[in-house]
Amino acid sequence: MGNLSTPEKVQKLQKALHAKAKGNPGYRFYALYDKLYREDILAYAYACCKSNAGAAGVDGVRFEDIEAYGPQRWLGELALELRNEMYQPQAIRRVYIPKPNGTLRPLGIATIRDRVAQTAAVLILGPIFEVDLPTEQYGYRAQRSALDAVRQVHSLLNTGHRQVVDADLSEYYESIPHSELLKSVARRVVDRRVLHLIKMWITAPAEDDGRGGNKRTTRNRDEKRGLPQGSPLSPLLSNLYMRRFVLAWKRMGYEKKFGGIVVAYADDLVICCKRQAEEALARMRQVMQRLHLTVNEEKTHLCRVPAEYFDFLGYTFGRCYSTHTGRAYLGTRPSKKSVRRLIGKIHEQTDRKTCLLDAEEVVNGLNRMLRGWANYFCLGPVSKAYGRIDDYTNRRLRRWLCQKHRISGGGYTRYSAEYLYQALGLINLPTLTRNFPWARV
Repeated sequence: MGNLSTPEKVQKLQKALHAKAKGNPGYRFYALYDKLYREDILAYAYACCKSNAGAAGVDGVRFEDIEAYGPQRWLGELALELRNEMYQPQAIRRVYIPKPNGTLRPLGIATIRDRVAQTAAVLILGPIFEVDLPTEQYGYRAQRSALDAVRQVHSLLNTGHRQVVDADLSEYYESIPHSELLKSVARRVVDRRVLHLIKMWITAPAEDDGRGGNKRTTRNRDEKRGLPQGSPLSPLLSNLYMRRFVLAWKRMGYEKKFGGIVVAYADDLVICCKRQAEEALARMRQVMQRLHLTVNEEKTHLCRVPAEYFDFLGYTFGRCYSTHTGRAYLGTRPSKKSVRRLIGKIHEQTDRKTCLLDAEEVVNGLNRMLRGWANYFCLGPVSKAYGRIDDYTNRRLRRWLCQKHRISGGGYTRYSAEYLYQALGLINLPTLTRNFPWARV
């Protein structure tokens, strides 16, 4: 929910729900709907959505429009619709964003009204289902992060789990069957009105933004599967369904048989095994098939560390060498794809078409990217990656300054490294490694 502090009354409710779910694993909640339209719940849900910003949905309503209309008035009308059970979700605006491999990923943009209602549901349902999610799942959970998943994989490799099933699922969100998903929800929630809301949200039609006009489709409803990526409720529901795989893997005895520990972040997962990785891969395929999920065979493979390497959550895992002693060890470093992706963004930020912008604005944009990247890629020997990115950033920024001021040459004299770092305030990425005791290994 971003950096917002949760109101005390909301915290109290969440703690009570969490305690009830934890104290009684078989308890099913039957009176949750009235919590969704509580004034404090909706107000905090709206604040969370506003802090995340985001584009308007199919109705074209923006946060600026709601602020002009009056947030309390707007929230009061939404609460009244929910209380009277007159609420109906609107269609989802579907846009497509490029993926690193050149394909397009569909992203669903719900209206702000629907985003607020879904966020309110997450505030209520999240503490309940958090109790049931296994420790193997790291995505979209409080007190857990992608870096925690990276650390866990690194730890497993160093404790003998060196036969790795690097798995990839094809269109995970689009493949989740509604009936099985709702059964997972109903294990804990029997409030029919909440279940009805969830069903309406996951079967809402989608409108594609196209040159030939908006095209409305009802694929999710017709095929009875799929979650809209980008909606506030989708991460929680996707975790609930992935929970089925993690539990099945353990209950079928595969964890013990192969020494195979699952580490999952949303739909990204690896299985770190001590033995029989080939059979573990075959069993993983069978379980996924039973869950009506498709394994991407082109991207799924076995990796035997340290002879081979594999990538997970932006990091490359495998053999590293100390620059001081030459000693080999199992470690992590930013993957080549992650470095190339950042370099591509730096290239766009310093393109000739941005020359009308102020240097301060361009440098601020670069610093945001560099700082965010470094905050995540802070594990293992990162110095080489930091140095490469820093060199590229300096070259691109010098070239941009020369183009902006119509100066011939490379600009190395006029725009020295000291000028970039001190006068313009560009982040000196390699100096950040001084805070990482392991970064210069």
